Amino acid sequence: MSRIAKNSIKFNSDTSCNFDNGIFTAKGKLGEMKINIKPNFTIKINEHEVSVVPKNDDTKKDPNWGTTRALVANIIKGVSEGFSKTLELNGTGYRASITGSKLKLQLGYSHDINFDLPKEVKAECPKQNIINLTSFDKEKLGAAAAKIRSFRKPEPFKGKGIKYIDEYIYRKEGKKK
Repeated sequence: MSRIAKNSIKFNSDTSCNFDNGIFTAKGKLGEMKINIKPNFTIKINEHEVSVVPKNDDTKKDPNWGTTRALVANIIKGVSEGFSKTLELNGTGYRASITGSKLKLQLGYSHDINFDLPKEVKAECPKQNIINLTSFDKEKLGAAAAKIRSFRKPEPFKGKGIKYIDEYIYRKEGKKK
């Protein structure tokens, strides 16, 4: 039985939630999102509280109960507050810049990398080596950040590459004579 799924999700007054025909919809100041809920579960919406409830006692042991609750919580948090990730470029000559919805990366290759950002993800570069990504969709934000990081993963000897701002790169010692 899930401990996480038993907890209800609280939301503020500027967010509206609706559950119809197995589709949960949340609308807030940052946007609107929908999710299909499995037929084993139903969603009860009180004044400022949402809870995911199994339809019968057999599905209380279903691991999708906690997953469904987490997805609903992420949608509610996303449309009201939003999510953000920060990437840092470490290396000589590594730069990032934004033109429209394209992210231009100079990562030491013979060519520049032009990455098309998804329309839900917004990016800004306060410095040449910092990329701030924000979105109301946690899944697309994480996928975009992981794709950008995959262009030049941080290496363990000098720490060059693209890393998350709070990530620690375990360093290795180089060759010895």
